[in-house]
Amino acid sequence: MLHATRWFVVALAIWVGSVFAGQPPQELVMDTANKTLAKLKQDRAVISKDPTRLYDLVNEFVIPHFDFERMAQWVLGKHWRTATPEEKQRFIKEFRTLLVRTYATSLQDFMDRKITYMPFRDSLDADEVTVRSQVEQPGGFPIPITYRLAKKAGDWMVFDVTIDDVSLVANYRTSFGNEIRQTGISKLIDKLATRNQQASVK
Repeated sequence: MLHATRWFVVALAIWVGSVFAGQPPQELVMDTANKTLAKLKQDRAVISKDPTRLYDLVNEFVIPHFDFERMAQWVLGKHWRTATPEEKQRFIKEFRTLLVRTYATSLQDFMDRKITYMPFRDSLDADEVTVRSQVEQPGGFPIPITYRLAKKAGDWMVFDVTIDDVSLVANYRTSFGNEIRQTGISKLIDKLATRNQQASVK
């Protein structure tokens, strides 16, 4: 889980920034990465002095382009069907905050990594597509990162990220599923909320 979450930081780096509606998914990813990483490097000193600036950036630009509701449904699996409407909304909120805060507090470690994109293979008329990339790893082989996107209200939205052949959604589904079986979904949400609150204080 730690490995996948850590590399999710890199994966999100490709997605922070301005996205143009109707833009093809591969072009969208590449343009966003180039513009955003350039901006982050430019503002590195400012962000290091005021980390909340980075979180504000993530909160503004990342959230609109990830389908957290769909991700939450996949992560909870069968437990989504039995959750109350309130539990569903609380889980989406805390799960989203968990991922975004993890990214926001770690982004600077990955700011200078080189990103390479593989040729786009899917049809733009498809309902779901994948965008494949790899991120250089000092002293090791590049880490492959694959994004699964689907159209929602006319825009491409990410609903899963596979990092080094490990699905982020599947990884959390296993971990959270074990906790739900032991203590229930309400307790899991409370635990996530506490973790997010502690991270906010820090």
